[in-house]
Amino acid sequence: MEPSSSPSVITEPSADEPLAHRRLVFGIVAIALLMASIDQTIVATALNAIRSDLNAELTWSGWTITVYALGQIIVMPLAGRLGDQFGRKKIFLGAAALFTVASLCCSLADNIYLLVIFRAFQAIGGGAFMPTATGIVAEQFGRDRDRAIGMFTSIFPIGGIIGPIIGGIIVTYWSWREIFVVNIPIGLLLIVLGLKFIPSSPPKAASRIDGTGAALLALTMLFGMYGISSLGSAGAEPTDPLFIVSMVMALALGFLFVRHANRHAAPFIPVSLLRGRGFGAMNTINFLFGAAMLGFGALVPLYAESRYGIQPLQAGTLLTARAVGMICVAGLAVFALRRTGYRAPMVGGFVLVAGGMTLMSLAPHGLTPYAWLAMAAGITGIGMGLSIPASNNASLQLAPDQISAIAGLRGMFRQSGGIVAVSITTTILNHASDAGASQAHSFVVFAAILLLMIPITFLVPDHRGTW
Repeated sequence: MEPSSSPSVITEPSADEPLAHRRLVFGIVAIALLMASIDQTIVATALNAIRSDLNAELTWSGWTITVYALGQIIVMPLAGRLGDQFGRKKIFLGAAALFTVASLCCSLADNIYLLVIFRAFQAIGGGAFMPTATGIVAEQFGRDRDRAIGMFTSIFPIGGIIGPIIGGIIVTYWSWREIFVVNIPIGLLLIVLGLKFIPSSPPKAASRIDGTGAALLALTMLFGMYGISSLGSAGAEPTDPLFIVSMVMALALGFLFVRHANRHAAPFIPVSLLRGRGFGAMNTINFLFGAAMLGFGALVPLYAESRYGIQPLQAGTLLTARAVGMICVAGLAVFALRRTGYRAPMVGGFVLVAGGMTLMSLAPHGLTPYAWLAMAAGITGIGMGLSIPASNNASLQLAPDQISAIAGLRGMFRQSGGIVAVSITTTILNHASDAGASQAHSFVVFAAILLLMIPITFLVPDHRGTW
């Protein structure tokens, strides 16, 4: 049957039956998720090129990664509610348009500050894809929505595999600007296909969005990031007024955010999910996990280039080695969870990742630098594949009736940890006389953080079987 030439307005099917063109719609939203996933890793291969071409300090170059993560943290919960209020198709198409225009602006930026600003707008578009795509697919697949949404988990590792390769090829044979240019035709195609084939969904009544809470959280993180990054400037010291003012503002805004969350009827982040048995421990684990894993992953290509002189294309494939290791183990780990519980895979995964990071910090023994780093990256991927499914489900089983809120909170803590790790590490590297050696030391610190997380896992209720 040929697809309809124009979208129709749908309602919830009474029999919860899957709709006719669900696979086509899934393919369209999958393209959007893959594009957003690729942009999380593709820029990591271009940090040196961006820094050189724009004559930028490493700390500000690192903002091209951290601001993308920050934008997604704030936008993801907001986009879900906006999709309910105004229709998911409208928000999805608006996100695609914003992502496309922001990508064009990124490619034309002539200084690092403009690039960071345009990258933030790109993050807003990319962050809105996941919640709207989830809603669209749930409507299309009816009673099979769980399987369809579960397939989303395979899209992000694929982006992790091909993103660094594409970035390495583009930086090697063209320039870092083409990294953003390639998004433009894909974005335009998304808009055309979305307009033609994604049905409109009727708006639904939704609770009022806590814009004040979202703004306070965003400003808290922005001032904190800016304060840390200011230390990366030449000659900057912890006593500099800019650093002090930024950190004081971050602390003050953070206090206001917590007070607001305690008083608001429907806060941006529910206080009940921040404390209580298991939640505090899991939020701490997710924050430290994000610091160690996201911070580590974002800086691996830079490390390979600066310490060993490996070309961007090869450096980017190190993240591919990590993603392959993760994919190979994650599927088996998911099926084994009902027998193993959550604690054992988390502990085993943390130990493997820490071991891989430690190997990466050491000088190669009996192998070429690239082969040594690829082996270490693969080990960290195996550890991630073992620990991530367990850590995901450990928090979800604490309150199965609030899965969406917990998933958003988990992503927020992990992305926040990654932001802090990248900001601090790039600041240290900017002052280091030997950036490669200093980054090797940072990997040892990340490994120590993972090992220190092991006692915290015993504060999380273990679980076997179904829930």
